[in-house]
Amino acid sequence: MYINITEYQETPRGMTLKKGNNMNKKLISLIAGVALVAAATGCSDSATSSTAGTSSAAGTSASEASSAEASASATEELSGTLSMNGSTSMEKVIKAVNGAFMEKNKGVTVNLNLTGSGTGIQEASEGKCDIGNSSRKLKDEEAEKLDATVIGLDGIALVVNPTNKLEDITIEDLAKVYSGEITNWKDLGGDDKAIVVIGREDGSGTRDGFESIVMGDKEPKYAQELESTGSVINAVATTDGAIGYASLANVDETVKALKVGGVEATEENVKSGAYEVQRPFICATLKGSDNKLAKAYLDFILSEEGQALVLAQGAVPVK
Repeated sequence: MYINITEYQETPRGMTLKKGNNMNKKLISLIAGVALVAAATGCSDSATSSTAGTSSAAGTSASEASSAEASASATEELSGTLSMNGSTSMEKVIKAVNGAFMEKNKGVTVNLNLTGSGTGIQEASEGKCDIGNSSRKLKDEEAEKLDATVIGLDGIALVVNPTNKLEDITIEDLAKVYSGEITNWKDLGGDDKAIVVIGREDGSGTRDGFESIVMGDKEPKYAQELESTGSVINAVATTDGAIGYASLANVDETVKALKVGGVEATEENVKSGAYEVQRPFICATLKGSDNKLAKAYLDFILSEEGQALVLAQGAVPVK
């Protein structure tokens, strides 16, 4: 850099310029010094900026790595096979939940057997399946081995053949019908027609729930004892004079559901407790089990999404 320093000298004609003297040299030295300091400061700032940038980049990289690791951990996919057995009344609900659970967890397979509540509870207590589905409360001796998670409520509908004129029946009259004390519909205000009493097999959660609520100390007398909810509904739909009980979640237009004590079998009346003939839907697991798949499944079925599926299949959600 070339710097030309001049000073002003007064003359009779005014101001003229006089070329540099010793002060010029001093000023040049001073300015050169300032320039060197400025350059050094610039280098220092640049180095600091570079260091900060490197540090920031390293911090960002570490943060991203940590975030990625946490994300991977949080979304770690479940894998394996979850086995369950039990209630046929819970079939629609459980199948809907199973499908959604496997969709969310691609590495999981849920195997479902529908052999009745009694078998499901027994296999769960023996460790033969991960979850036992029951459409009745656990008995005291069963509760000693199993934890019961209530995932929904279900009304037990009393269904008759669609041609039946009867609309309403009391708990007391139901007990008389199922014990054989009343054998003709005319005694209840219906047509002169024999009553065909249809129910479930021994060990069924629906049967246990129905009998514990309705029968008291009376012994049931069945014309037919069938092994699934669907079989009961089909038999009632195709048998003149028939009556049966079935999960409200499975009742369709092929049969007619009676009011009980003047109360209709609806989700709202089950939830409020107005409809008396109802029971819980339970998923039972072995006490002390650390089965991650079973825990994840129960968490899902009790989640907002899981409870919406329970409701969509005709049962009453508990949350």
